[in-house]
Amino acid sequence: MQPNRFKARLLAGQQQLGIWSMLASSNVVEVLTQSDFDWILIDTEHAANEVPMVQEQLRAAAQSTVAAVVRPGTNDTVQIKRLLDIGAQTLLVPMVDTQEDAQRAAAAVRYPPAGIRGVSSATRANRYGRDSQYLHEANNEVCLLVQLETGKALANLEQIAAVDGVDALFIGPSDLAAALGHLGDFRHPDVQAAIHDAYDRAHRCGKPIGILMTDPTLAAEYLRIGFDYVALATDIGLLRSGAEATLKHGAANISSHQEQSKT
Repeated sequence: MQPNRFKARLLAGQQQLGIWSMLASSNVVEVLTQSDFDWILIDTEHAANEVPMVQEQLRAAAQSTVAAVVRPGTNDTVQIKRLLDIGAQTLLVPMVDTQEDAQRAAAAVRYPPAGIRGVSSATRANRYGRDSQYLHEANNEVCLLVQLETGKALANLEQIAAVDGVDALFIGPSDLAAALGHLGDFRHPDVQAAIHDAYDRAHRCGKPIGILMTDPTLAAEYLRIGFDYVALATDIGLLRSGAEATLKHGAANISSHQEQSKT
């Protein structure tokens, strides 16, 4: 089994910079992983991704040194099993609100007796049956990140962090903002206070914590205070901003040319 680079760096206390992929394209993943990010998130919760498509994106990412993290659409045992079987090593499970939610996710990612993950003797994860050690190593190499996105989740942070098998926490700022009554405004002081409080409490528990933050000022602040892994941008955001910047530059050139023509 390939060592889990993301988990190793997490355990070593190294901060990691990530990129978020939602375009459901192995070509996009291949392009993004040519840059030296530490990790890339392949999303199935808010992206039009299905398991065969994720498999191709994992293959693309495997050509690089960028660690792939996959977000299931939900905290579902079967969905988690299928993603692990196609070779995902790190999962970010969304909408974990309680200790019981975290225990269900932890059980789903681990083989018995530690968990309830179903066993197959021939999957991409175990090199189609060629890796005889996979079943014995998988529980240690698989990394479970759980996403806290509500006031209830934050209230239960310590109980969630204490679950055996939860390797790190993650804050979803957009859903958290909505849950706190500030839909579309993750910059609101109440939301930011909750995020900083979650960071402090996670580290008091000795548990790494990450976040997705596309606002560069806030991302820099989170890295400064010590967030362990931060996604800095999404592929959709980069494509959109790049297109708008190119159009703005082109329109400015047209205006400049028209002004020169008048004179």
